[in-house]
Amino acid sequence: MLTRPNCSTRRAFCLALTLLSLTAVGCVERRYTIRTDPPGALVFVNGEESGISPVSVSYEYYGDRRVTIQAEGYETIHTSLPINAPWWNNAFTGFFTENLVPFTLRDEREFRFTMAPAVSPETGDLVGRGQQLREQAQAPPPERPGGFFRFFAL
Repeated sequence: MLTRPNCSTRRAFCLALTLLSLTAVGCVERRYTIRTDPPGALVFVNGEESGISPVSVSYEYYGDRRVTIQAEGYETIHTSLPINAPWWNNAFTGFFTENLVPFTLRDEREFRFTMAPAVSPETGDLVGRGQQLREQAQAPPPERPGGFFRFFAL
């Protein structure tokens, strides 16, 4: 003979089923890729080395990143990458997309940079500039008005 479960057993079962279903849903994967022309440049994001381009970086929070890209024989690139939240991940919908959507949402972005060849300054320009800086450093500082007693003037 089968007995019907009482109301508290059903509630406990429904609560357990609800909690189990909430742990199995909702996920957002975020990643951006930095590509350079030519490839093989060293990439720094917010002062930390990220790798050799092309490089992919996973992240949790949106916002601007300071990016530095270096390659031998090319001008160094210093820039800021704005990474704004997509329409489905804002202050109103963020909780639902992070926790309740029953599939994985992917936010993948790609940034491309073309590096310019480095230009070496002419030797004569460098020597002239060096001499000018040396003369400025060796010159005596300008006299300050008032001398020592300027602080005591009434």
